[in-house]
Amino acid sequence: MSRQSEVSRQTKETRIDIRLNLDGQGNADLCTGIPFFDHMLTAFTVHGFFDLRVSATGDLDVDFHHTVEDTGLVLGQAIQQALSEKGGIQRFGDASVPMDESLSRVTIDLSNRPYLVYNIPENLKSRGPFDAHLAREFFQAVCVKGGFNLHINTCYGENEHHVLESIFKAFGRSLHAATRPVSQVSGVLSTKGCL
Repeated sequence: MSRQSEVSRQTKETRIDIRLNLDGQGNADLCTGIPFFDHMLTAFTVHGFFDLRVSATGDLDVDFHHTVEDTGLVLGQAIQQALSEKGGIQRFGDASVPMDESLSRVTIDLSNRPYLVYNIPENLKSRGPFDAHLAREFFQAVCVKGGFNLHINTCYGENEHHVLESIFKAFGRSLHAATRPVSQVSGVLSTKGCL
């Protein structure tokens, strides 16, 4: 069964084209116009063993918000589309990833009930235009369009780059775990019989 998707979205602010293969090898072909964002999406892709192609253009002269949020919307939609009815998969995923002084844990339930919990250290200082608060907008968009419950908890960390990288890597690993086929499951893994 092919678990791939292609999704595009165009507004007056952005154009986003994404191709996703959930059963890839960690190949990233990314061009968002935001080098740090590309770096984070690469970490997600490599550690999730996905193949991901992202082409994004947006009003970066205004700020990064529209491009980052819209990329999240399209990625969430691509994940949802690649999983189809979410049958025969693990459904839940959990991963903890350290990055130097930082440690983040990401837990996912592909439940079709979007909800984001996002806890990062309160004393985290922004060091650039792509910060931890903008990352939150990305994850909010991903879980809304992807239809999943997403808990992001950074236990501790001081360097914003390290915190964000640990989050994106853990996101990739937890999504990989949640999307793995399970031979014992026919249909969806739910006591309700549907998600």
